[in-house]
Amino acid sequence: MTDAPDTTPEPARAAGFFDRPRSSMAAMAVAVVALGLAAAPYVTGGDFDGRVRAYLLQNPEILQEVSAALQAREDSARTEAVNQQAAANPSLLAVSPDDPAFGPADARVTVIEFFDFRCPGCKATAPDVLRLMQTHPDVRFVFKDWPILDRGTDDVSHYAARAAQAAHREGKYLAVFRALMAEPALDKPAIDRILAANGIAEAAAQASMSSPRTARHLADVQTSATGLGLLGTPTFFVNGRATASIQPVDIDRAIRAAKAG
Repeated sequence: MTDAPDTTPEPARAAGFFDRPRSSMAAMAVAVVALGLAAAPYVTGGDFDGRVRAYLLQNPEILQEVSAALQAREDSARTEAVNQQAAANPSLLAVSPDDPAFGPADARVTVIEFFDFRCPGCKATAPDVLRLMQTHPDVRFVFKDWPILDRGTDDVSHYAARAAQAAHREGKYLAVFRALMAEPALDKPAIDRILAANGIAEAAAQASMSSPRTARHLADVQTSATGLGLLGTPTFFVNGRATASIQPVDIDRAIRAAKAG
């Protein structure tokens, strides 16, 4: 998952454990073990800390297991927080006419993806998402373009999202989506070539991309993502609940469970 920029107010960030970066988990695991070692002599007496240290040196995978367990707990807490927000504010997952959507409008199961065309995780899962659409023709798939990877004067993610909106209005969203996701080094010339290759005239594309409607739509997606407390892309929802995993097999499992339920 690609992290979104941190826009959380400072007091809220200071109060929360689960906003710590993933790279800190290994250090945290060491700290947890060290805390246990510090207290152990008072409980057991003797050179308990030395024996535990020697054991950990011989079995360093234990620290990896601790780190993985802490990471899983963090991910679970983050997902639950998002799901609480989604349940309390269902309008944040409302489907706009400007959200590309495929499948029956009255489908029993709806999958919503928030993504950025430059996000490595989004690119990796895109082919499988398209396959899931074929596997589940009775499911509605909704794409919410959430460009979060731009920095400074770099606005390629927004440019790609606006280009995808232009393709959506021409009825060519999926073809352009597939091509943008498959492009390893996405830049503006590549995006323009993809639009042209899919029969979208430059004048029509630029008019759509620069329109207030497109700007408003992307702003609405940003508002929804912020309101839900999303921390990165891709994020998938199945019938209004965020999935803890972005693995296609887990998305498929969630879809099948929603159908059965």
